[in-house]
Amino acid sequence: MAKHPVPKKKTSKSKRDMRRSHHALVAPNLTECPHCHAKKLSHHICPSCGHYNGRQVLAV
Repeated sequence: MAKHPVPKKKTSKSKRDMRRSHHALVAPNLTECPHCHAKKLSHHICPSCGHYNGRQVLAV
C-alpha cells in the first residue's frame, strides 16, 4: 500500500484565510438599456425589450 503525502504542520488561520481571500462573490455589472432604460448585463440582449446593439433582436 502506497503512502500518501500529508502536511507536516497545521495550516494557520491566517494562511487559510489568505488563501480564501479571492473566494468572495461579486455583484454582476449591470448597465442601463439605451432603449427602455431597464437594467441589463453588458453584451447581452435586454430581457425586458429584446433590443441589442440598437436593433430589435428578440420579440418580447
